[in-house]
Amino acid sequence: RLALNAGWNYGETTEALERSYIVPPARLAPGRYRNLTGNEALAMGLIAAARLSGKKLFYSAYPITPASDILHLLSRQRARGVRTFQAEDEIAAVSACIGAAFGGAMAATSSSGPGMALKTEALGLAVMLELPLIVIDVQRGGPSTGLPTKVEQTDLLQVLFGRSGEAPMPVLAASGPADCFATMLEAWRIATRLMTPVMVLSDVFVANGAEPWRVPEMSELTPIPVRHPEATPENSGDDQPFRPYARDDLLSRPWAVPGTPGLEHRIGGLEKKDGTGDISYDPENHQHMVELRAQKVNNAQLLIPPLAVDGPESGDLLVLGWGGTMGACREAAAQAREDGHAVAHAHLRHLHPMPANLGAVLARYRRVLLPELNMGQLAMLIRAHYSADVVQFNKVQGRPFTVGELLREIRALTAEAAPA
Repeated sequence: RLALNAGWNYGETTEALERSYIVPPARLAPGRYRNLTGNEALAMGLIAAARLSGKKLFYSAYPITPASDILHLLSRQRARGVRTFQAEDEIAAVSACIGAAFGGAMAATSSSGPGMALKTEALGLAVMLELPLIVIDVQRGGPSTGLPTKVEQTDLLQVLFGRSGEAPMPVLAASGPADCFATMLEAWRIATRLMTPVMVLSDVFVANGAEPWRVPEMSELTPIPVRHPEATPENSGDDQPFRPYARDDLLSRPWAVPGTPGLEHRIGGLEKKDGTGDISYDPENHQHMVELRAQKVNNAQLLIPPLAVDGPESGDLLVLGWGGTMGACREAAAQAREDGHAVAHAHLRHLHPMPANLGAVLARYRRVLLPELNMGQLAMLIRAHYSADVVQFNKVQGRPFTVGELLREIRALTAEAAPA
């Protein structure tokens, strides 16, 4: 307190400072707050999601910077029904996670870019089995050992396409430390509703950064209903055997718990016959199953909200971001609007599938600026899907964007768009 008062008095009395600033109180909803890092939020989100769905949480991981803190935090939560497993390697970690999901538990694992490469084969198995589980990728600088304590967004194409065959899965990205909690709840909601593994992207700055977070009451959070089929006279007889790959309206299959009488079924990595789950090498069936699994993942679009826009609904420029660049993008767009430019900001949490209204949003702006801490991975996808006039702004220095450098890029683009 003495140091704070001394600093204040110096600022009040010195003549060397040309400007003074008043920082108003933050506009926060009433409630109980705590300081929260991204990794803490991911761990708490997993615990909350398990409670909301009536599940025991099984978390398996192999230590790797910057994801290790999640394992450390969850290993101290045994009293809350959490079971953790420090595996001998990345392959064992994800394989144990698949086994726990098959057994009916909420299963989650995490790693960073190098570890995600080792999990690849087993993630393809999880897609083929159509089991719900959470895979967290806390991104760091690469390739290889790279910059393990520095920030990048360079794993996007890896988590989207880095598996053998056609093996799609939903991909979400948290935008900040507190958002990690909400992203985790949404990821588990999608995983259980569609019976699919879901990838959640964070990064080293989100993981280790901190911000105030209002601690919610469990009663404020929406339950995540999970239902397991039970044995009935209809499915326990030989005439009408259980169909483990029968589909509901969103194409998800039933989550049958092993050991339930009458619900015995085969699992494995070989292609399944539609409905029965029997091994099938039929070419038409394989085409059908590949298309069906892809459509099921695309059905996540029906479960996610439309993309929100901060700023004018149309205009000169849209700043489109994803992941941990949100704070800098939002502030730079706001300052550009204060300069009198029609600049909006939209931030993607859902990277696969993308929100249904994204194409319409992009079409309302003359230019789209897409800042990424990579060499243009999302920009490539946006161009491929929407043929949008995307201007890349790429940085791979192990450092986050600053508001100043984004604002300079925005001002340059809006000056180009201004009439002569």
